Order: sequence, then structure tokens, then C-alpha cells
Amino acid sequence: MRNALTVPLLTLLPALMLAPTPAWPEGFRLRLPLACELGVTCFVQYYVDRDPGSGARDYACGSRSYDGHDGTDFRLPTLAQEAGPAGTVVAAAAGRVLRSRNDAPDVSVRETGIEKVAGVECGNGLVVAHADGYETQYCHLARGSLKVRPGDAVSAGQPLGQAGLSGASEFPHLHFTLRRAGRTVDPFAPDAGAGACAPAVGPASDNLWEPALRDGLAYRAGTVLNAGFSGGPVRMEIVESGTVDPAAPGAPALVAFVRTIGLDAGDVQSLVLSGPDGRPVAQSAEAPLARARAQSLVFVGRKRPEAGFPAGTYTATFRVTRAGATALEHRFSTTLPASSR
Repeated sequence: MRNALTVPLLTLLPALMLAPTPAWPEGFRLRLPLACELGVTCFVQYYVDRDPGSGARDYACGSRSYDGHDGTDFRLPTLAQEAGPAGTVVAAAAGRVLRSRNDAPDVSVRETGIEKVAGVECGNGLVVAHADGYETQYCHLARGSLKVRPGDAVSAGQPLGQAGLSGASEFPHLHFTLRRAGRTVDPFAPDAGAGACAPAVGPASDNLWEPALRDGLAYRAGTVLNAGFSGGPVRMEIVESGTVDPAAPGAPALVAFVRTIGLDAGDVQSLVLSGPDGRPVAQSAEAPLARARAQSLVFVGRKRPEAGFPAGTYTATFRVTRAGATALEHRFSTTLPASSR
């Protein structure tokens, strides 16, 4: 599903423009702007849109962006993680706070409607000035969570606030934008002009992230965001909230679920749930995706038998097949004790 959200500055600026080359002074590097573990407690959902027209294209010529998107979205797997350590927003580089907002409602636009955040799409957030004309912007923070004020000096890695759902946000994430002299800079491909993407840019290491982050930030077309087992029905909003009913011997069902982000058109998803004896209990093979999908939820399960679920370890195997080859595979398991019935 295309997520057509816009995230402008705290004060209005011209439409998205990509900085010309050269984009950075020697030695300027960015830390991860969230205190999370890449690939475990946070994931990149969207990149800067490099398409100069009405389409959308990320720095690797993929579809993980949307028209006019001027930053990188770091997503948390569930709403519950916003208030935890992984949701702590930190300064990507040393600088001084230019401006901020801290009083916008902290609620998803799925509930309020996009029109309710007109003019405050960034929600709660701040802009930090750095050396050599750089600025970083942090959007969608929790109401009242900012720890700094305009004029404050900040060091790289210093906590700035907490991730939230303020502004034009539908899911828990931090929108992070880098600019130089008022123009957007894509930290993944800073030397590229508008319309260019990785094959025309050079090696993937030519980016502005600290070297220690580059493996974790490597481009992935398809990522498992959540996976687990439930004792009842599974819906997107339940997975998002982190309130999935736990699997248990006496639960009305045993359901395996997987939520992914960043799948491509033509991808085929399959999910097989196997019992303690290794035989399939339930399985599903989805139709090929008609178009790229920002997020997808698949699940399979079985109602509890009259005698209860046999004790033992249940294993789920999820695969994404792309162009006839396995592009993504994820296995996970749960162990059910003997039923007390």
C-alpha cells in the first residue's frame, strides 16, 4: 500500500531538491538517530525520493519511497517500543538546536485524518544546525518528550526526545532529514543529483553514515518486521500495537503470522506451520503481488482440536520468492506444554 504522507519542515521551505555534488566535507558522518538495534528493534521503511517527477524511486532504484519524500524513515516494529530505549531519538551529529515543536497531539492520522495535521505534518520535532551548512531534522516525536530547546548545543548521540505518532504519521517511526544550504541531501547517496540512483552513483560505501553502521544499513528489498504466534485472530492493528494474544495449549487457535515491509511487485509469499512431528499443520501461498507493497501481513493457523494441541515445538517457515529464487526466508518456533485438560 502506498503511504502518501508528506513531511515538510517545521517552517515552510521550497519543494524537495537534492543537493549537487560534492555533497559533504571530509569527515562529516552521521550516527544512527535512534538508540535502537538495526535489523532487530528498528528498520528502514522509506528512503529519500530520487525521482524528479511524479513517481518515486529510492537511491538503489527500488520502490521504497513515495513521491516527494525528503528523508529516511526509521520504523519501530510496534507501538509499545516507542516509549522504550529503542525509541529514544538522538542527535546524529554535534550541533545547535535551531527550532522545535513539543505540543502537537501524539495520535495516528489513521484516527484523526490527514487534514487535522495540515501545517504541522512533522508533528513534534526539531531542527539542528551543524558545521559546513548542514541541518538535520527529526519528526513525529512524542508530545512533551523533547529534552532540548532552541539555542542548546548538542553532542553526537545525545538524547533529544522520544519517538511518537505526532504529525502525519501512521506507524511508529522517526522521520530523519538531512539538508545542506536548504537542499535535501540523501545520506545514502550524497553525491547523486536528482534522478540518479545507486548503479550510476558508485559503491554503496559512498554514504554519510558512520562506517560501523554501513552493514546494518545495507539496502534490503524485503524485511521481516514482526513474526510470532498467537492464540487468536491476527490483524494489522493488533500486530502494530504489540497486543497479540499469546499462544497457549488452551487457546482457541494456534496462528503463525509474519509482517513484512518493502516487498516488490511479483513477490510470492508463503507460510507453513509445522507441528512437533514435522508435518504441516497449516500452510498458505499468496498470489504474486500486483505492485510493490509498503507492508504485508500473512498468517496461517488451526483451531484447537477437541483434545487440545499436542505438546511440543511448532515451527513456522516464511519465504518470499522473487524471480523464481528465494529472496527472503525466516523461521521461528514456539513450544507448547501438555494441555491441562
